[in-house]
Amino acid sequence: MRGDKAMGLRNLPSKKWQVNQGWMLASALGHDLDCWVRLLALHDQDDLVRAEIGTMRFRIYHLPARLVRHARRRWLRIERTWPWAGAFTLAWHRLTDLPDVT
Repeated sequence: MRGDKAMGLRNLPSKKWQVNQGWMLASALGHDLDCWVRLLALHDQDDLVRAEIGTMRFRIYHLPARLVRHARRRWLRIERTWPWAGAFTLAWHRLTDLPDVT
């Protein structure tokens, strides 16, 4: 797995098996979520679809924004000067428009 240390595996090994097992589970979950976001929401963004984990964290995951609820609606307030606001809002709309699991 590429970027395993960026996903949290640099905290291994611990002296306790349960701690290592938890870190492995969290790292695998983070990697799966990253892959699904790329597949479902960023498939046509050439600079992000094959980006390293650090680049994705800097551009998409660490977002200078606030999620606000008002009148039973969610509003995403993003800094206008942030250079990757368009890519994030596109991914946000694609992920929120997915049908509910039945």
